[in-house]
Amino acid sequence: MNSLISADNTWVLWAFLCGWAAISIVLEQKYNWAAKITGAIIALIGALALSNLKIIPTDSPVYDDVWTYVVPLAITLLLYQCDIKKIWKESGKMLVIYLLSAVGTMTGAIVGFYLLASKIPFLAEVAGMMTGSYIGGGANFAAMSAAFELPGDVVSAAVVSDNLLMALYFFVLITIPSINFFRKHFLHPHVQEFEKQEIKEGETTASSYWSRKDISLKDIALSIGSAFAIVAISNTIAEFLSATIPTSNAFLSLLNTLLGNQYLIITTVTMICASVFSDFFSNLGGAQEIGTYLIYIFFVVIGVPASIQSIIVNSPLLLVFCFIVVLINMLVTFVCAKIFKFNLEDAILASNACIGGPTTAAAMAVSKGWTKLIAPIMLIGTLGYVIGNYCGIIIGNFLL
Repeated sequence: MNSLISADNTWVLWAFLCGWAAISIVLEQKYNWAAKITGAIIALIGALALSNLKIIPTDSPVYDDVWTYVVPLAITLLLYQCDIKKIWKESGKMLVIYLLSAVGTMTGAIVGFYLLASKIPFLAEVAGMMTGSYIGGGANFAAMSAAFELPGDVVSAAVVSDNLLMALYFFVLITIPSINFFRKHFLHPHVQEFEKQEIKEGETTASSYWSRKDISLKDIALSIGSAFAIVAISNTIAEFLSATIPTSNAFLSLLNTLLGNQYLIITTVTMICASVFSDFFSNLGGAQEIGTYLIYIFFVVIGVPASIQSIIVNSPLLLVFCFIVVLINMLVTFVCAKIFKFNLEDAILASNACIGGPTTAAAMAVSKGWTKLIAPIMLIGTLGYVIGNYCGIIIGNFLL
């Protein structure tokens, strides 16, 4: 397709990707309407509009570089807080309901697949992608879409469906604490504690969470330098295992797929590093911010190849699939919370952390005034980055 900006105009395209990602973040943190839409959707819609208006190309080596370099680095940086020992020590109880919620996601993906497999192309791969996304978050969506090598229009349609459903579900979760049915059947100590305080009118949820922090030049240097080193080592290990493990039978073939996948190796290596050398990685200022910004660049890129016509055709059924996954996740989470006597706030944040990731769950805790739950859900949601990739790969390959 001919476009105003050519596919080989590298600097201009990089300026657009990085600039629009930055604008999306600014809008999300400045305006309530943007915070409700989410910066991810703003990033995607902007790229989608410009590509369909033939201002930017739908294919370029610049976009390939984002998949090759930006996404692995983003995943690595976002895992630096994932100290397994700390997560279990500080958040053991909430971790249980989160893991049960993750089971709900996997169950929903399988049910949705068998209900809609004949009507949606690439649904097994999409199910794996959405399993990763609805257990971890955007980083897992990026990892799984790359791992399953889905066509760009399918990924874009899935993102539109995913984010639309996610936005609606967040509205439901925010509303639940004020519904008498849930107040009657669940303990809600944090809601009661907050209601005794004076309600503060703040900024957007995003700006409340992403407050200014002290970050030194050394932090930036060590964060980026170590991320490159971990990705390089992980890719080397993945390539070695992929070339070494035979594919002579179904079991070995699955093992080759799992252990030869760069994203699973990146996840595993980073998790080990963050747990063994937790004092070093947990104190690196800026790693989470840089990783999140890189993920926003990814959201811009996946909006580029989207055909509006294709999204109109594909999104309705994909939206139904996402609805099934989220509905079953919610049912499993709240039923288990009732059976095992978890607080209402634990169930809400656990489901939020699965569907939206640790940042959205922490942001919801901030917006609702549940200050004691911010750090635990952030830690548990970060664990989702780890197990989300494993669950996504397993579910996708099982359904395939």
